[in-house]
Amino acid sequence: MFQGLIKVNLDAKGRMAMPMRYRKPLTEESDGKVVVTIDPTSKCLCLYPSEAWEKTKKQVESLPNKPDIKRFKRLFLGYAFDFELDGSGRMLLPQELRDYAGLDKQLYLAGMGSKAEIWSEENWKAEHDAWDDIVESGVEMSPELLNVSF
Repeated sequence: MFQGLIKVNLDAKGRMAMPMRYRKPLTEESDGKVVVTIDPTSKCLCLYPSEAWEKTKKQVESLPNKPDIKRFKRLFLGYAFDFELDGSGRMLLPQELRDYAGLDKQLYLAGMGSKAEIWSEENWKAEHDAWDDIVESGVEMSPELLNVSF
């Protein structure tokens, strides 16, 4: 469902307009209902259509209650907010989410298949630069990546 990189704006009230490329499938598949939470491993947000969220939530809830997993659950599930796109395809991102991901006026939506990631312009550029550094340094990549045909 989500593919590609799209630059979007956050308005002064903290509303993000869903690009038409994503809005139409979200409306058709989940009636415009989405869940947004933090990615505890990166400074970005994760946006899930409601059905995809339920699958991910069950998977996370089923993890054992080890100390590191409990911390992950608290953050990932604790920051989850339900949204329904308004008539203009917008959603108001709460301040807690905007603060976590450092969101300002310019955002990037990165399609990741069954979810999309919401990045601040600064954090997206840092993520991109970090990947460039890995490639240029010659650090050995995970075998799973080496087996992907590009």
